[in-house]
Amino acid sequence: MSLDPRADYRYLDDMATTRQLMDADAFLARPERPFHEELIDGRIVVSEATPRHQLALTQILVAINVWTDGDAGRGAVTPPIDLRISDRTVLAPDVVWYADASRADLDAPAQLRPPDLAAEIRSPSTWRYDVGVKRERYEGWGVGELWLVDGDSRSVLVNRRSRPDAAGFDVALELGEDEVLTSPGLPGFELAVRAIFVVPGEHQK
Repeated sequence: MSLDPRADYRYLDDMATTRQLMDADAFLARPERPFHEELIDGRIVVSEATPRHQLALTQILVAINVWTDGDAGRGAVTPPIDLRISDRTVLAPDVVWYADASRADLDAPAQLRPPDLAAEIRSPSTWRYDVGVKRERYEGWGVGELWLVDGDSRSVLVNRRSRPDAAGFDVALELGEDEVLTSPGLPGFELAVRAIFVVPGEHQK
């Protein structure tokens, strides 16, 4: 038996996927998860976030947290937590917001209810999943709004439902770095897209 913890993975362009299929129960029951992992259609997908990815995550998380703290009843925001989409898919978006904090069970191994907002920040190895199959899974599960944050183009792709009972994401926007990110679900919230990509000490145009 190999002592290499990566022996059960195959690596393609800094992305790893498991050779063997796994279900959500087995995925969530493992005592150790040494990498950033998600389960997509039965296969574990591994990515390693870059410092710029983590800085963008922090900017969004802090901005929404400040907004939630501004008034009672504005829900709860968290960094990545597991969302059990199906028996074969467990995703962990970079930022998760529930409009009703009671709908999130933070003591559970994974959330069983779709959040009102999820944000995914581009990683070189997993962006094709974010804009492809993961977007489809979020939409089908009932996530209200999805932000796809692209540090390469310094833009945000917004996918949302025009009303809570809409069958899918029927509103699609692309916001450039000179625009402001808002949401009907977060009244009064504003975040300059440019600010998401600010690196401390780096010269800003």
